[in-house]
Amino acid sequence: MPDPNPHALDFLLTRRSRPAKTLSAPGPDAQRLRTLLTAAARSPDHGKLEPWRFVVLQGAALQRLARAAEDCGARLGKEEADCAKAAGAFANSPLCVAVIEVQKPSDKIPAIEQSYSAGAVCLALLNAALADGWGANWLSGWASHDRGFLADALGLAPNESVAGFVHIGTETSAPPERPRPDLDAITTWVSE
Repeated sequence: MPDPNPHALDFLLTRRSRPAKTLSAPGPDAQRLRTLLTAAARSPDHGKLEPWRFVVLQGAALQRLARAAEDCGARLGKEEADCAKAAGAFANSPLCVAVIEVQKPSDKIPAIEQSYSAGAVCLALLNAALADGWGANWLSGWASHDRGFLADALGLAPNESVAGFVHIGTETSAPPERPRPDLDAITTWVSE
């Protein structure tokens, strides 16, 4: 049995995402980010398919994605405020890692399990960034589900999608605690 790690458990019991709009520069440098990506890549991966990859977005790439999100919103008939919000998530981000789900053919591993693995990578990256002292937030949004945006703005192939955009930067304000689920209402104990 592994040794208990009370510090890690305490972190998981108290972790709190930081709203992306409260993050500012600097974000982690390349060496620090490699450590966070390494931690994220240790996520559960049934069949060792690695059904995900990373796209690190910085500087001009984030500004380009902001414009692409606005264009996507206009094409989809979104309200101007929704377009501005989607664009702002990229334009104001110090650094963003797009976790790309890459569906791989497998007779043994269903597509849904590959999706779960990509989601696990998003959470692992988010938690690694928070544990390393950064502010971080996992977002998606309507643009991340639009094939035109995925292909044109991110160059994704038909078997790829966005599992999440993990924004990482310096926290400018700590968010208040939020209500958490009632554990008794969501837990069923089965012993027979």
